[in-house]
Formats: sequence, structure tokens, C-alpha cells
Amino acid sequence: MSLTTTQSLFKLKQQGEKFSCITAYDAAFAHLAEEAGIDVLLIGDSLGMVLQGQSSTLPVSMGDMVYHTQCVARGAKNALIMADLPFMANNTVEDTLMHSGQLMKAGAHIVKLEGEAWLADAIVELSRRGIPVCAHLGLTPQSVNKLGGYRVQGKGNEEAERIKQACLDLEAAGADLLLLECVPTELADAITRNASIPVIGIGAGNVTDGQVLVMHDMLGVTSGHRPKFVKDFMAESASVLEAFQRYNQAVKSGDFPGPEHSFGA
Repeated sequence: MSLTTTQSLFKLKQQGEKFSCITAYDAAFAHLAEEAGIDVLLIGDSLGMVLQGQSSTLPVSMGDMVYHTQCVARGAKNALIMADLPFMANNTVEDTLMHSGQLMKAGAHIVKLEGEAWLADAIVELSRRGIPVCAHLGLTPQSVNKLGGYRVQGKGNEEAERIKQACLDLEAAGADLLLLECVPTELADAITRNASIPVIGIGAGNVTDGQVLVMHDMLGVTSGHRPKFVKDFMAESASVLEAFQRYNQAVKSGDFPGPEHSFGA
């Protein structure tokens, strides 16, 4: 597997080729995912739910994120490593810079921030300091209490236009990637076509440049409610490596996600 960078993802978008992303939290699974050809490894604050047994991502600390980023960086040498800035770690631009720097020192190549247009000032400053940024819009789990639960975002015209404009504003501020979660396929398609930077989707249809899933979800080991956008790739696989390979191939061929994993307007 060749080295994946933000620039190589940009080239894939220009060529109309899709890329794969999966969450990872330790060296062993990071190594397997990379061996399977997965391009981007996300140390998500989803670790609060799938590893720690929390009811949301909110309790995850900077210490948790730094530790798991270090673990993943030891296991993967060629994948792009992306790490989440956890809840309330970006209260101010200064906080955002300091905490993002900690994740980069831990081994991340790019940091992911949840929010909308108000992230622009922080993204400008991060970009000036050579820290790549992925802006996460749509359903932002850190805002679940404000959003009224885990529900599809951007269904109405006004909400959709706000998200579209936020994507344009954050790209202009210097964002290197966009991530759209739980938005209608039509909205994701419009954003992906209008953005010059790569767009990753989860619950956003197969129209985005890349796809991401939580590793535990795609291996079928998550208890409780399973979101509509999830597919269990372990069900037809003989090993975790094969499940990762199947996921990687399905994303790059455009077979996943299908209509059954997507949302309408």
C-alpha cells in the first residue's frame, strides 16, 4: 500500500476514484485495516461508546484521544491517520490549536472538528500552522443534546442550504476534507460536486468521494441499535482481514452504501 496523504485523496477525487476510511483505536486493528488497503484510519471519539461503554461521545477526554492516536500510529505506516478533537476541546481558537497540536504530536496527520461555519476562524489558524483539518457536518454526535437525538440532518430546504454554505465557508477557510454524517443523498451529492476538496460520507449515500464506518459496527460486534447506514461485513467473511477487504472493495466499487443504507430528502 502506498502512502496516503491529503494530496493523494485530492488526486483520487479529481480522477473520480473513491477511497475508504474506518475507525481504529489500537495498533493491531490499524495494521489489519492498512493491510486490507483501507486508505484512512479515524481515531474517533466513538471510542467512548464502543470501547468504554459510554452512552455518548461526550465523556471522551483529550488524554483518551492522544493515547489511542499513539496506538494507531504504531500499527499503521502508510494510511492517513485522522483523529477527532473531543467534546469541548475547541472552546477557543487557542484551545483548538493546543489540542490539535497534541494529536499531531501523537501521530495524527489530520484532525477532525465537529461544527459548522463557526469553525472557520480556527481552521484558518490551524491551516497557517500546517495542521490539516477535516470538518465534520450534518449529524455531529458531540451536539446530540442540542440536535434532539441522533437524527438525519439537512432534510428541509433551509437546513440543507445552511449546511451547503457552511461547507463552502470551511473549504474557503482552509479545510482539507469534509465529512457528512446522516444527510440526504441529494444534499451530499450537491456538496460533493461543488466542493473541490474530498468529501467523506457516513449515512450520506454512495455519492461522496469516500466512506467511513465505525469498525465495531462493520464487524457486527456493536450491541443495541444498529444505524440504517451500517452493514455487517463480518457476516460473510472468514476473518477480520477479509471483512476489512470486503468493505474496502465495496466502497471503491461504489457497491456500498446501497439505497438501503441511505436517506432521502
